[in-house]
Amino acid sequence: QVQLVESGGGLVQPGGSLRLSCAASRSIFSIYDMGWYRQAPGKQRELVATITSGRSTSYADSVKGRFTIFRDNAKNMVYLQMNSLKPEDTAVYYCNRDPPLSAYWGQGTQVTVSS
Repeated sequence: QVQLVESGGGLVQPGGSLRLSCAASRSIFSIYDMGWYRQAPGKQRELVATITSGRSTSYADSVKGRFTIFRDNAKNMVYLQMNSLKPEDTAVYYCNRDPPLSAYWGQGTQVTVSS
């Protein structure tokens, strides 16, 4: 059973930055496509960014140009660099495979963008 643990969230002012980290209990990243997802209060979970095993990336239109996903397979880590944060980015952020597997959902990390 693989466990994914997200960290790096917090409270940040609009326009600020955060870097989220996702650590895996096993070295799965080198062969799997991975994604960052988020769920805002009262909304469905949505895909924010993906990165393939070959490091090709894609982004939701709402974060394109502001967020960057990258991975370090040697450390079993996936990251999400978030810049120019907006209040509408407030959500719990999760990492998972792309497409996601139910067994891989972790606790997520809360990101709150507020002045």
